[in-house]
Amino acid sequence: MSHILALDQGTSSSRSIVFDERGHIVAMAQREFRQIYPQPGWVEHDPMEIWESQWATAREALARAGLEARQLRAIGITNQRETTVVWNRRTGEPLHRAIVWQDRRAEGICSAWREAGLEPQVRQRTGLRLDPYFSASKLRWLLDHVPAVREAATRGELAFGTVDSWLLWQLTGGRVHATDVTNASRTLMYNLAQGGWDEALVQALGLPPEALPEVHPSSHLFGQTESHLLGAPVPVAGMAGDQQAALFGQAGFGPGIAKNTYGTGCFMLLHTGGRAQLSTHGLVTTAAAAAPGQGPQFALEGSVFIGGAVVQWLRDGLRAISASSEVQALAESVPDAGGVMFVPAFTGLGAPYWDTEARGTIVGLSRGSTVAHIARAALESIAFQSAALLQAMSQDVVAAGGEPVSELRVDGGACVNDLLMQFQADLLGIPVVRPAVVETTALGAAYLAGLATGVWDGPEALAGQWRVERRFEPTLPREQARERMARWDQAVRQAMAG
Repeated sequence: MSHILALDQGTSSSRSIVFDERGHIVAMAQREFRQIYPQPGWVEHDPMEIWESQWATAREALARAGLEARQLRAIGITNQRETTVVWNRRTGEPLHRAIVWQDRRAEGICSAWREAGLEPQVRQRTGLRLDPYFSASKLRWLLDHVPAVREAATRGELAFGTVDSWLLWQLTGGRVHATDVTNASRTLMYNLAQGGWDEALVQALGLPPEALPEVHPSSHLFGQTESHLLGAPVPVAGMAGDQQAALFGQAGFGPGIAKNTYGTGCFMLLHTGGRAQLSTHGLVTTAAAAAPGQGPQFALEGSVFIGGAVVQWLRDGLRAISASSEVQALAESVPDAGGVMFVPAFTGLGAPYWDTEARGTIVGLSRGSTVAHIARAALESIAFQSAALLQAMSQDVVAAGGEPVSELRVDGGACVNDLLMQFQADLLGIPVVRPAVVETTALGAAYLAGLATGVWDGPEALAGQWRVERRFEPTLPREQARERMARWDQAVRQAMAG
């Protein structure tokens, strides 16, 4: 009973991965689900599709591993974070489609909160900024616009949660309504210093406190699954938002370790230890996942809204490729981007810019520009946005008396693209390190569940399992890298102006 099942519920697909006690992948299953775009800037998911795809992959992964549920030590959950689900706690029925983290419909609510003077206290207490990215504004929008949500709140029957809470509710047959500190810290309602929901802030934002889940540490025995779901009850013993789970899976157990996950978006976290350091360069402060007995841990984070999703746009929007796997070959068919710069601000720009009005922009086109140049510029945009994040991060760390980041650990689907990783190292001027197991988000959830159930004794045992697959050393002269970043900054200014 040393195997752990990690449920990795992402923005575009649900995956389940079985890990052994050495952190090796035994079996995996994955299913995509619908992306729903009711109008520009809106992104939704069907909560039942999320659950059913996750449950299906869990059973499929177990079957592929040749295991029965009774042979599992525990389940760990990791999830797309700020995505907001509301359901009736009496019937368990969703009351609306899930509003996805990328969704920008709540900008008007955030603007009203800013005008009411709430930004300083939100920043100080939660480490976040008033942006529709975070969950509280999505919940407020649902209360304002969906009668069924408002009526459930009035009757005391409303349950709110991020996707982890929704999965846990389903797995436990509605017995447990809970979340962990990492997901709670993405809602605009969690007080980092006090370590719990901020009652005064919840009231100021006009939200019903009785709808909120209980908050527990990330490595914790949350409950047991219903027997009929997998064939036997299994403890759910780990839970963390995808980016904090990835940091944990990258052996980011203490201060100074930075990782970047290249998924639908890009998310860079720098572990700052037991101190919640507020950024002065456009980053947010977030709770980090912690091992049992470690005490509260924190990180600085920067979020790129459109990372790997730009490749999906090349496939589905521009129809430049028929499969995402084709993008590297197309980009490598030209020696460079030919002066083309692509700022994929399809849903505004995240850190360090925070401009909700920015729009996708392609500049530098000439008569000689081809779809290959645009594909290369699209790939490079992922690295440019991430480089801007690391610059801001290093400035914050140095200002606080620390050392600049000396290497970047990478994971996520797009990190397997060697062209992108080399370009990232060239822009940053520091090594980019890809681990042997790039499924670090799921691995982090497995580690948290295993620590809570005795599979591993502590972080030291896990640190020894982390292995490097490839190290990308920078080859571009620093002056050229600075010139390219300057051109990127100019393109961003044009996107923000438009």
